[in-house]
Amino acid sequence: MFNAMIVEKGEDGKTHAAVQQIDTDRLPAGEVTVAVDFSTVNYKDGLCIGPGGGLVRTYPHVPGIDFAGTVEASDDDRYKAGDKVVLTGWRVGEAHWGGYAQKARVKADWLVPLPEGLTTRQAMAVGTAGFTAMLAVMALEDHGITAGPVLVTGASGGVGSVATAILSKLGHRVAAVTGRPEGADYLRDLGATEIVARGELAETVKKPLEAERWGGCIDAVGGAMLARVLGQMEYGASVAAVGLAGGANLPATVIPFLLRGVNLLGIDSVMQPYDNRVRAWSRIATDLPMDKLEAMITPATLSDLPRLGAEILQGQVRGRVVVDVNG
Repeated sequence: MFNAMIVEKGEDGKTHAAVQQIDTDRLPAGEVTVAVDFSTVNYKDGLCIGPGGGLVRTYPHVPGIDFAGTVEASDDDRYKAGDKVVLTGWRVGEAHWGGYAQKARVKADWLVPLPEGLTTRQAMAVGTAGFTAMLAVMALEDHGITAGPVLVTGASGGVGSVATAILSKLGHRVAAVTGRPEGADYLRDLGATEIVARGELAETVKKPLEAERWGGCIDAVGGAMLARVLGQMEYGASVAAVGLAGGANLPATVIPFLLRGVNLLGIDSVMQPYDNRVRAWSRIATDLPMDKLEAMITPATLSDLPRLGAEILQGQVRGRVVVDVNG
């Protein structure tokens, strides 16, 4: 028996989440069984836990879109008992039972060996959000970062916090966008050299091109803010877009792409090729300042999840929430 956060749908059509003890034989099919140490709380987790059910396909369900832990049993030669592993993506926590349990069973292809230098707790302090941030940094590097500062929108959130810390360690000037003036010191501690008020970029686009300001951008918001930012990019600069919190519509024109050669790079962390996942996690182990990682962490346990799921949907969660599933 082990503890798990189980989400069930009642006769009233609403979902209900509670910690339960369940048997290992209830776990879904997969080649590798993992004793989970830590998971995290992401926006998708809030949707899965909430009363509307969000992204969940079938019930009962265990949310948690990522986890890190130790291999307990494996039918795949690539993994043996005792190996440390991390998992992000592949619809875990949505279509497949996820990390909000003391045990998980998944396909071997979904896992990545935990790189040297990272603990399972640190891996989940990074989590899906930090993994996505590193993918975005790598995409900017592959397409070139110009002279101006790199803009990070939604900088107080999980993706933005990690992106700010990584870019700073790599030697880039970082302009961090936040709607919380009280969070400015937090962002400066992560390495931001400039704080940009969200309202400055939230206005409706009036001109397709404005003064060139940014040498690159990691956008975790989307919508109207992304459209505004596109018109402020330097010639040949790139925007790595990773989020839709501001909406999926893009009220922009093609002019920034035609006249300034702006690159819009879509980042999807769900189904990344194995080699790219290994590359990203290896870069995280070497390029993320671990001393700054602690400042991003809010610790939690399984019993905290219903409250935290609601708070992240309301934009009240800063940095990274690390869930100790054994706590």
